[in-house]
Amino acid sequence: MKYLLTIFLALLALAPAWSLGLDPGPDSGLDPSMLSHPPVDAWPTYNGDYSGRRFSTLNKINDQNVKALSLAWIYQLPMSGDASGGRLAGTPLVVNGVMYITAPDKVWALDARTGRELWAYTWTSKGGIHLGNRGVGISGNSLYFETPDCNLVSLNLADGKKRWSQPICDLDQMYYASVAPVVIKNHIITGVSGDDLDRPGFLEAHDPETGALQWHWSVVPKAGEPGSETWPNAEAMAHGGGMTWISPTYDPDLNLLYVGTGNPQPVMAAKEREGANLFTESIVALNADSGKLVWYFQPSRHDTHDWDAVETPVLFDGEMDGQPRKLLAQASRNGWFFVLDGETGKNYVSAPFVKTNWTKGVDAKGQPIPDPAKEPQIAGTLVSPNAEGGVNWPPPTFSPATGLFYVNATRSFAIYYIFDDSQKPEGWGGHDLGTWDESMLQALDYRTGKVKWTHKWETPGIEGGLLSTAGNLVFAGDPSNNLVALNATTGEPLWHANLGSPVSNGAITYELDGHQYLVVGAGDKLFAFVMN
Repeated sequence: MKYLLTIFLALLALAPAWSLGLDPGPDSGLDPSMLSHPPVDAWPTYNGDYSGRRFSTLNKINDQNVKALSLAWIYQLPMSGDASGGRLAGTPLVVNGVMYITAPDKVWALDARTGRELWAYTWTSKGGIHLGNRGVGISGNSLYFETPDCNLVSLNLADGKKRWSQPICDLDQMYYASVAPVVIKNHIITGVSGDDLDRPGFLEAHDPETGALQWHWSVVPKAGEPGSETWPNAEAMAHGGGMTWISPTYDPDLNLLYVGTGNPQPVMAAKEREGANLFTESIVALNADSGKLVWYFQPSRHDTHDWDAVETPVLFDGEMDGQPRKLLAQASRNGWFFVLDGETGKNYVSAPFVKTNWTKGVDAKGQPIPDPAKEPQIAGTLVSPNAEGGVNWPPPTFSPATGLFYVNATRSFAIYYIFDDSQKPEGWGGHDLGTWDESMLQALDYRTGKVKWTHKWETPGIEGGLLSTAGNLVFAGDPSNNLVALNATTGEPLWHANLGSPVSNGAITYELDGHQYLVVGAGDKLFAFVMN
């Protein structure tokens, strides 16, 4: 008996915590250096790392064995009947064996091995738009998230107790907050949303210990500032729009923060805002410590089609003109793919990745030149793509293993109308009437922008975000509620699971105790898969 007890105690000491039902233990918090080079057992920031690539070096799940992937656990949000709804629009973060997920006003910590709830936090809301929340930021032993009523909230990582809260926008001005904060050195970077609000969008940095404002960058300049010459007057700028509702990316070597900005206001009836309307519909590079603008590139000059350029700016090392370069790529909502120099903003590639008919070529900077005939008309005008765009906000992915940029794309046409052709239109002033669309996953060669392969989905509609891995896989959400694994080199579909609801952000992956997990949200449920 004593011999058997000794063996049992030895096995107990060797057994992983997940098999015993023990709490993981986030004692050491998150080392900020992990955000540049995440270990395999973590997904520590919105895109996995600062680059926005959503690429994982894990390969235990690969193109040879992915068919054996099976369900490990499901977590359903305990929000039935809640006024804020229950939709997992965010990216889960994983640190020290604990997963952190959000919905508007709520944060949960789960055991990343089993899905067992460890703690939950609820913010008492004063209002705001509760469409969704895209996740948390983590630094040290603290967690940060935004609330619909315009607050940045910090919690203890270990138990979910509130540390502090700080206003970051004005609810009375109809702003709301839903962005996953990004931690950069001693800055918590926050963005804002406005549901096509006629107020200027902005990006801010806050102190991680107190929430105090460190810097504020306005998308729309004030009179006399650089960019103001692209607006007709101060009144138009004061109502300019340009929300910052997707998490930015960051290059630690250059200390540059990259963010895409939203559409100008009024959305479609645009007579009162003649000009390029900087810095709406732009990719901008800011100094991360000061918030000062370093360079910009504008995918959609004087946009009148609601084509927010917020899509993730993806950073990677590549080759252009025979030289190694730090590159930035974006598949923009207007249907064009761009590759820029990350340090200077110089354009290398401008190419449509779906059918477009709204341009007259590109200018000297590689920026598309809009065709005035394709602006919304009283009688209507046929434009491709529609207002949902060639791609929408769900994240793309870039694989350094294949050199391909992957985007869940839509080819579409719509008739764009305006209702108000006066000199002072209000609100949207028009709308688009969709006529036809088809959805597909595209793999783009970053050197040329040409499509390497296409996998068409069976039905058009909402598509989820993407993840690529060193296992030669791309994981995608399709419009039929499936999570799909495809061969990253050829586009061949290899595996799928129907989740009952659309994939509501990109999947993540991490390894614990020798097991590679794949996790994705769909509707009010979180699904975890593991190799069987």
